[in-house]
Amino acid sequence: MQSWSDVAIPSVPGQGPPLRLFDTADRAVRPVTPGGTATMYVCGITPYDATHLGHAATYLTFDLVNRIWRDAGHDVHYVQNVTDVDDPLFERAERDGEDWVVLGMRETALFREDMEALRVLPPRDYIGAVESVNEVVELVEKLVASGAAYIVDDAEYPDVYFRTDATEQFGYESGYDHDTMMRFFAERGGDPERPGKRDPLDALLWRAERPGEPAWPSPFGDGRPGWHIECAAIALNRIGSGFDVQGGGSDLIFPHHEYSAAHAEAVTGDRRFARHYVHTGMIGLDGEKMSKSRGNLVFVSKLRGEGVDPASIRLGLLSGHYRVDRPWTSEVLAAAEARLALWKQAAALPSASSAEDTVARLRQHLADDLDTPKALDALDGWARFAVERGGDDAAAPGLFADAVDALLGVNLR
Repeated sequence: MQSWSDVAIPSVPGQGPPLRLFDTADRAVRPVTPGGTATMYVCGITPYDATHLGHAATYLTFDLVNRIWRDAGHDVHYVQNVTDVDDPLFERAERDGEDWVVLGMRETALFREDMEALRVLPPRDYIGAVESVNEVVELVEKLVASGAAYIVDDAEYPDVYFRTDATEQFGYESGYDHDTMMRFFAERGGDPERPGKRDPLDALLWRAERPGEPAWPSPFGDGRPGWHIECAAIALNRIGSGFDVQGGGSDLIFPHHEYSAAHAEAVTGDRRFARHYVHTGMIGLDGEKMSKSRGNLVFVSKLRGEGVDPASIRLGLLSGHYRVDRPWTSEVLAAAEARLALWKQAAALPSASSAEDTVARLRQHLADDLDTPKALDALDGWARFAVERGGDDAAAPGLFADAVDALLGVNLR
């Protein structure tokens, strides 16, 4: 699947401290220690609708991780999937009376446009579920052969399920108790009441063909991939087990990330699928999380169509800490627009006071679990001083603009 266009990143003199991120599994902020090539897998969209601000906030968070690694001199192998075959896509297509393939292609194209407008660095591998079906089949075969999965004894629909007890460490990532798992499993795409399962929490690996649904051949019969196995297969075949960061929204902690990790670990025998599990908070509107069920989604494309500068959207979403559930309001947008105007004014000055200390503080705050509120405050302070009092360093405005571009993804020129 085609990704979106790359973004040129200015080179900024100096180097910041090593990145530290909150790890969901360890429940603590700890160092991220990649090798020469840093590896990251971030779960992508199910393309039944356009990119809303909750999506954007997640991908901006991991764009910062990407930029910090690059600033530190790492090559970055970033992988993202597209769940272009799944129930929400079929449901929306049926509701609107259109082909699910056409719907998925259109919304994926719009997502790419939104990411490009927001200046998100593209993944090296951008992989759809449809194009990875053969990889999923191969992984499911291994799970069945090892006893980690089983075929439900159902003559009509012989679905394949993962045994929740296939790994001793199941549950380590989320840390949830059994009741919480059951609640989220039922709410987030699970099927705890499916007859024939050995345990209500066993997760679907391969869904046998149903009338009116797409299907692909497999040794278990025609069908299609389950949700979690898709990401396990794509990640294992691109960056392997033990990659540096697995990322997504906090609503993916369980079941999606817990199971995708368990699927991979049951095959590889590794203790951890990823070395760091990183999750973002939710974006709300009028006191509620944005979701299709509530009908309160704010779309990036709609804001763009209204003439909102994508840089302002970016700054508005970065004004709160990535792990905190936070609202999107007209005040948030207005503050972001004012901030962008101030920064552009400062970057256009012929000279200003030295920006080296400010760039150092920017790097320090971002390395400290992506503390964007403090990073933006530091940049505001320099910009206000520069506009009010100027200075005699002709290189300072350029250094300021380059650092904002390289590390925050905001072009001030």
